[in-house]
Amino acid sequence: MKLSKLSKYKYLIVRRFTQCAILAIFILGNYSIATIKNVQNMDSVGVFSGNIEHLIGDSSSVVAKEASFTSWFAQGNLSHSRWFGGAFSLSDPLSVMQIFLAGGGLAFDIVLGALLVIIIYGVFLGRAYCAFVCPINLITDLAHFLRAKLGLNTAQRKFFLSRYTRFVILALVLVLSFIFGVGAFEILSPISMAHRGIVFGMGFGIFALLAIFLFDLLLLKNGFCGHICPLGAMYALIGKFALLRVKHTHSRCTKCMECVRVCPEPEVLKPISKQSGALMSMACIRCGRCIEACNDDALNFGIYNFLKKESK
Repeated sequence: MKLSKLSKYKYLIVRRFTQCAILAIFILGNYSIATIKNVQNMDSVGVFSGNIEHLIGDSSSVVAKEASFTSWFAQGNLSHSRWFGGAFSLSDPLSVMQIFLAGGGLAFDIVLGALLVIIIYGVFLGRAYCAFVCPINLITDLAHFLRAKLGLNTAQRKFFLSRYTRFVILALVLVLSFIFGVGAFEILSPISMAHRGIVFGMGFGIFALLAIFLFDLLLLKNGFCGHICPLGAMYALIGKFALLRVKHTHSRCTKCMECVRVCPEPEVLKPISKQSGALMSMACIRCGRCIEACNDDALNFGIYNFLKKESK
């Protein structure tokens, strides 16, 4: 692949590298924990003979007497993880809210981890979690690619679902967590299934992931992430006033609409035919697809100044 080709798809490359690197870090870190735990239990070195399901929920809290580099680097999963030997934690805000509403106890590092994530995405990155971290993005991107190759994007749409449905589901998840005293979304979350399945081994969760793939491929373009996922809705709300924005230069735009064609949240790009400036929709996942597709150099990332209401 030529250098110019690599440059054109630089955001895709960064997304895939980030997603795979995060998965690799957790796989190595948690495998190391399992190995150390076996050694302490006088089992065979390097072989985990217990039930791996026991590690899914508490993998971030296993204390190792002889932590390896990989377990020191990162432990846990996308719901809660500890980094650099416990120097700091990262917690999923939606998981923490469900636990809180369900009446569960929250350790200080879990709350602090959620606040840190809210600051990172709320101040800087917006909804970038969906494009650069979430493992479901790998599945839905594959479905999106195959839809285009099979010509399904041009077929008459037979299924409609409002993009506001995800916010209704988010509210419902929080209410149900409060009523029933359990994390309503965590029980069935395909995001947790995908991540834990890849890290710890796939079980029946593979059927949930297959259902999402077929739903996005056959029924609705970007169906799960763009219409259903409550975690995406949560990050959209968190990142509503984030500084990182896609900015549009109207004078360069030829209105070819290639950006709209590739965007997983096309309503984000509605202002491009009207005016220059930052795209302010909270639905934007900062994936960079529109920038890669634009041959007019009319779209770029920039930092938005809310005081002056302009981007740099």
